[in-house]
Amino acid sequence: MKKWSTMLSVCSLGLILAACNNDAGTDEEGNEGDEASENQEEVTISVASWRFGNEGEETLERSMVEAFMEDYPHITVEIDESIGDPWNDSLSAAASASAMPDVFELSEVPIALANDWLLSLDEVVEGDEDFDNINEAVKEQLYYEDTVYSLPSGQHLLGYFVNKDLYEEGNLNVPEYGMSIDDFSNAVRDVTDINSGQVGLNQPFSIIEWYPVSANDDMGVFTYQDGELNLDSNEFISGVNLANSLVTNNYVYESLTEEQKGNFNGEDGNEVWFQSEMGLRWDGTWVLSFFDESDFDWDFVGIPGGKAFSVNDFMGISQSTEHPEEAYLFTKYMTFGKEGFLKRLDLVDEQDFTLNTLPITTDQEILDAFFERLDVPGILEAYEDIENGVANLPKIVPGYTAARWNAPTGVSVGEESNATIGQLIDAAVNGEVNIENYSSQLNDLANQQIQEGIDSID
Repeated sequence: MKKWSTMLSVCSLGLILAACNNDAGTDEEGNEGDEASENQEEVTISVASWRFGNEGEETLERSMVEAFMEDYPHITVEIDESIGDPWNDSLSAAASASAMPDVFELSEVPIALANDWLLSLDEVVEGDEDFDNINEAVKEQLYYEDTVYSLPSGQHLLGYFVNKDLYEEGNLNVPEYGMSIDDFSNAVRDVTDINSGQVGLNQPFSIIEWYPVSANDDMGVFTYQDGELNLDSNEFISGVNLANSLVTNNYVYESLTEEQKGNFNGEDGNEVWFQSEMGLRWDGTWVLSFFDESDFDWDFVGIPGGKAFSVNDFMGISQSTEHPEEAYLFTKYMTFGKEGFLKRLDLVDEQDFTLNTLPITTDQEILDAFFERLDVPGILEAYEDIENGVANLPKIVPGYTAARWNAPTGVSVGEESNATIGQLIDAAVNGEVNIENYSSQLNDLANQQIQEGIDSID
């Protein structure tokens, strides 16, 4: 049987596409839409997502809802504005009041499973071409106990963006996708000149996530391997030590003193990047629209080792829905379905919206259309090998949030008498404690949190 603890052990990522068997039907050319909808029962479904923005705001997602209702006039979609932060608490309150939206964004899939919010989707996805086109590595993330419970709603890449001009102006080697760990370290160090207002990196803490992936082909993010974390491993300790080395030697903007930051034109790391004073910036591909404002040549170079580091978002359909097929049709239209994604591209062109997700499909027509609109060589290179990459874990591994950040350690660090795992690791990165003194204790505590997460579902 597929369980979260085993199916995520490799954490490989790929492209995602889903669609549905539904009663809407198709016309003679195979297109679902108005003609087929004329004979359908009129239904209303509700959706909750943080993607819509504020009520009344003109966003791409709200325009997609309108486009869906135009294409499927027998389905009315109402945006549930009552669901908000904290997201899980808000959904829990709605469930208690028997007022769950039909479709809703998932901040953590395991929590939704533990609370029995999710409808089994096996019947609606069976035989569906869009769903069958989902890359197998990603498709596994949608299952628990051999049953489909969630659907992909967005895809992004995490990694480093490089200011190519800054390196070329200094006659330095420009970091490229697939660089080694040593290449990365040298690139951060070589471009840094604090007195001249140049720094190598925005923040050091993401090194802890990717270092094990780059150092060991068998490890996933944050040392995740075969359903367990390995925080007592050389890969984890070496990652913390590399981050600490960059911090203590003033190669990281976030860790500079206020006096040192006075050499830069920006007020924070974001402004320093746009002032062309930072060599490498850790971020996700959701920032692409903002990077269009840059006055320098930049590219995406991912993480050392050349593995795609992907972040997927997920949506679920409520157990209480009275219209599972319509809810599924809507969900795939908004996210991974071919029909909907092509409409998304049209809206981007027509209304000057910014593309806010990478394609979640292996459909070549969509991939060609998308990358015609996105000229970032490093992103294309990473995307082409995404099925062999690694997945970010907070939304898919039970207990991970506690294991990575929130669980108290009982260790006193600075002003924290009972530092969390995240605070203790940050303290090690900042040189306040020696990580080797705590790695075994952290490993036991973190894996206890993973197991408790699994138990909460079972």
